[in-house]
Amino acid sequence: MDATSNSFSHPVSRLVLEVFRLNGALIAAGDALVAPLGLTSARWQVMGAVVEARGSLPVAGIARTMGLVRQSVQRIADELAEEGILRFVPNPHHRRAKLMQITDKGAAVFEAASTRWLALADALAAALPTGEPERVAAVLHLVREQLQAPNQEEETP
Repeated sequence: MDATSNSFSHPVSRLVLEVFRLNGALIAAGDALVAPLGLTSARWQVMGAVVEARGSLPVAGIARTMGLVRQSVQRIADELAEEGILRFVPNPHHRRAKLMQITDKGAAVFEAASTRWLALADALAAALPTGEPERVAAVLHLVREQLQAPNQEEETP
């Protein structure tokens, strides 16, 4: 067996490749889902992180929480602020790193996106065995925690 087929046949490699494919499918489906609302998956993702944080995180915090590049989040946040969907407010803990909050307009757009998503999520859940989404989410969470562990040092041969 050559090195390529061996690395691709490893169970974790198969899991990771499937996650990569799923990520692409989720981005495409998300783009189609929220395009009528003037959003992209990336914009929707940033909005969701701001809503989830309840206005308590700056751009760098949102990027860190979501595993995104700070500059990309900043660009999207600036665009959304320009459109009146997000706003920047003073941060009592840091003079320059302003906090992001959703505006009333943004909350309405996010609610519309959430309604569209829940319809798709219900359809996806109906096609899966009971309890499977929770089980898979738990496994993916464990994998992510292992990759993000502070003592995670990969040994190279």
